[in-house]
Amino acid sequence: MSNPGAHNSNVIESFDQMVGILAAGARPRSEWRIGTEHEKFGFVKPDAAGPGRRAWSSPPYAPRGIEALLRDLAAEHGGTRWEEIIDRGALIGLKGRADAKGSSISLEPGGQFELSGAPLASLHQTEAEMAQHFSAIRPGCAELGLGFAPLGFHPTATRADIPWMPKSRYAIMRNYMPRVGALGLDMMLRTCTVQVNLDFGSEADMARKMRVSLALQPVATALFASSPFYEGRPNGFLSNRARVWTDTDNARAGMPLFFMRDGFSFARYVDWLLDVPMYFIMHNGEMVDVAGCSFRAWLDGTDLPGLPGVRPTIGDFEDHLTTAFPDVRLKQFLEMRGADAGSPAMMLAQSALWTGILYDDATLHAAEALVQEHAWEEYVALRAAVPRTGLETPWAGGTLRGLAARMIELATDGLRARALRDGAGHDETRYLAPLHEIATGGPTQAEAWLAAYHGRWQGDVTRIFAEAAV
Repeated sequence: MSNPGAHNSNVIESFDQMVGILAAGARPRSEWRIGTEHEKFGFVKPDAAGPGRRAWSSPPYAPRGIEALLRDLAAEHGGTRWEEIIDRGALIGLKGRADAKGSSISLEPGGQFELSGAPLASLHQTEAEMAQHFSAIRPGCAELGLGFAPLGFHPTATRADIPWMPKSRYAIMRNYMPRVGALGLDMMLRTCTVQVNLDFGSEADMARKMRVSLALQPVATALFASSPFYEGRPNGFLSNRARVWTDTDNARAGMPLFFMRDGFSFARYVDWLLDVPMYFIMHNGEMVDVAGCSFRAWLDGTDLPGLPGVRPTIGDFEDHLTTAFPDVRLKQFLEMRGADAGSPAMMLAQSALWTGILYDDATLHAAEALVQEHAWEEYVALRAAVPRTGLETPWAGGTLRGLAARMIELATDGLRARALRDGAGHDETRYLAPLHEIATGGPTQAEAWLAAYHGRWQGDVTRIFAEAAV
């Protein structure tokens, strides 16, 4: 989840101002970029275990934990690469500068470490950024006896096992989540995702991309499933992370059907967002808990509890944008949010899949034709099925693997049309290689982990940490 940023204190005077915030994201094709965000679970290495430090357990914030790793990164290149982000005296993230400008490092509630990558022109640059990030955290991890593994759901820890990070918005969400869903605290503490953020050229282009990407998001969930374990054993799901999202907070999550229908627009998204319950506002430099209050009612003149006369600002709306969690989220770009975190190759493949489908006109047109073969309601129904059955979910007289294969072929066409080559002359299609293998019958990450559990691991799930470590 995002780090706190600058707050625009101008009072909202019209609905069109909020629409304009989203519309300002439209940019010419020459400026379209790829932003990849990925999360990973920390763990204590066995040789660093000791009093208060159990092997494979989640590291604390402090001492010798997440805070120390952030400080190690902040000191990188003499302190010129990262700016510290402080929340009530606690170091909770880093903002990139110099060659890291446009990127940030933030903490999820249970200490999941997230790189929000800079907007980059090619997947080759994304690959280099990801490799640089993993290289940068390794010295600090070695010093602290820590490792990191990107997986969709924590394979061994209970909720009580995972320490909470000292970030103000998480304290608010922690209190609110149990009121609106059974699994919200699991989402916060025990899930990791990878997402790619992609641009649009106009409102019409945004609506086309939303329609295609939201309909196909459950297929991505199945392709990238990497969370088949719950507290040390299989629990019947391939993406337990995706299952958690079905009972987290359905007022702000999921696949709203009207997103996919004709007429979807910036204004319709804002109108939906105004009825998403609030979490917090920033007031006099402090985060104030207003969880469950209505932004629409506040906008219409109703005072927030304990804040008489305080009116909503542009900054309040921008903060509220970050508290909606549909499977494809609209900000000044589109966020693809349906995939489990996984191996670096698979996380690159996730960015490649959506870049290929959405960034070439002919491919996007073909993808529109593909999704129109079925009713929108059928894609929404997939969301409930794929956490358990993945690519074997029945679809169109076969299984979802067939639809995944068609998606991957479209992405291949789109990346080939981009014709962006690395120093060795390879285009971006090479990043889809792991997906081609799955589409032709190979195991997903979850299926491979389950095979290891029933085979060479002999039922010891802790073996996953070393094998998944980056």
